[in-house]
Amino acid sequence: MSLKYAKILFPTDFSELASHALSTARGMAEAFDAEVHCLYVVDEAYQYWSGMGPESIPVGPPPDEMLELGRARMEKFRAEHLAGWGRRVVTHVALGRPFAEIIAYARAHAVDLIVMGTHGRGSIAHVLLGSTTERVVRKAPCAVLTVRATTQEFVMP
Repeated sequence: MSLKYAKILFPTDFSELASHALSTARGMAEAFDAEVHCLYVVDEAYQYWSGMGPESIPVGPPPDEMLELGRARMEKFRAEHLAGWGRRVVTHVALGRPFAEIIAYARAHAVDLIVMGTHGRGSIAHVLLGSTTERVVRKAPCAVLTVRATTQEFVMP
């Protein structure tokens, strides 16, 4: 049996942690001559509501504005980090819950491998904050490679 990864999904939040995973995604794409899909998800939870009831108002900008900002960030990211790869790179910006959008994108585009960063937080931080990466690992329709920043110290739970 031989492994063949034709489509690799690299979800990003444009953080330093994601940039560590990007170099791994690039290496995997080169090794397997794969197409790279770069996905940024505008988290719908940004839209916190002020007050309760029928007269409550959202605190953040409207979703269309957040998507437009996301697209602008993705274009800047593409120009700075993805230009000149010598292979096909597809970029996409979505609105929703990050883990659900990553999984939906992987299914819709028949992705073979997802490469993403992980914080490596301790158990208390994980319980309080949750983990997009862990949810993706559990529910993805394909293999998931997690990359932890080498500058982070592992904390035993």
